[in-house]
Amino acid sequence: MLLKEAIEQLKNGLEGVVEPQEAQAMIRVICEDVFHYDQVDVALRQESELPDFAPQRIADIIARLRRHEPLQYIVGHARFHGHQFKVTPAVLIPRPETEQLVDLIIDENPGSDLRVLDMGTGSGCIAISLARALKFPQVDAFDISRDALDVARENAAALKVKVRLFESDMLSPQPPGHYDIIVSNPPYICWSEREAMDRNVKDYEPGQALFVPDKDPLLFYKAIAPYAAQSLERGGRLYLEINQRFGNEVKRLLEDNGFAEVRIIDDSYGNSRFAAASI
Repeated sequence: MLLKEAIEQLKNGLEGVVEPQEAQAMIRVICEDVFHYDQVDVALRQESELPDFAPQRIADIIARLRRHEPLQYIVGHARFHGHQFKVTPAVLIPRPETEQLVDLIIDENPGSDLRVLDMGTGSGCIAISLARALKFPQVDAFDISRDALDVARENAAALKVKVRLFESDMLSPQPPGHYDIIVSNPPYICWSEREAMDRNVKDYEPGQALFVPDKDPLLFYKAIAPYAAQSLERGGRLYLEINQRFGNEVKRLLEDNGFAEVRIIDDSYGNSRFAAASI
C-alpha cells in the first residue's frame, strides 16, 4: 500500500462520520503517529510504500473511529500546552480551554518556589504543565482514581518533572496543607446535559470525571472551597474550571467561604469558564 492510498482509505472511511476539516486533522495525526510522516513528508512522499501492517492498522483505526471512539485513546496520547501526554480511558482527554487555565496561572504567578496543589489531576496535564512552566515550584496533585494516578506518573516521568502524586477524594480531601496556588478542573457537567454531548465524550470518557447530579451542580466546589480556604497561605490563589451556567453561583460560594477578588473569566469562545480568587 502506498501512502496516498492509505490517505484515500482514511478519507473514505471517515466520510459521514466527522466533518471534512476534522477528518483532515485526524489523518495528519494518524500519519504522524502510525507511519511517522509529518506534514512535509505527507506532501512529498505520496508514492512511498507503507509497511505490510498498514492496511489492517488503518482498517482497525477506521472501525474504531466509526464507533466514535476518540482518536486520542486510539493513538494513546494527546497534545496539551506544547507537550504530548499519555491518555487512556481512565482519564479525560485534555481540552484547549484547560490550556487557558494553565496560562492564566502562569501569567498571574511570576514568583518562584511556589507551592501548588492540583485537585483531581487525571492525566496530570495541569500539574505537570505548571511544574514545567513555573519557577522552581513544588507541585502536589491527587486523584481518586488509581488508574489515573498511574497515567499521571508516567506523564511526569516522560516529561521529566517532579510532581508528588497521591490518592484522595475531592469530596473529602486530605487534611489542610500549605499552598500558594490551588487549582482544580472538577466534574461539573450536569447529567441532564449528557444527551446533548458528542458520543465520543459521553460513551468513552470517564463519567466520574465529568458529571454531577442536576440537584447538586456545585457538589465538588462545595468541598473544594472550604478546603482551599484552609490550605492556602494568606494571599494565596484558587483557580477553577467551571460550568458556564453556574458562574454567579460559584462566585457566591467562594465569597461565602472567605475568598476575595473573585473573578469569573471567559474562555476564548466567550463562555464563562474559569473562576479565580484570593484568600
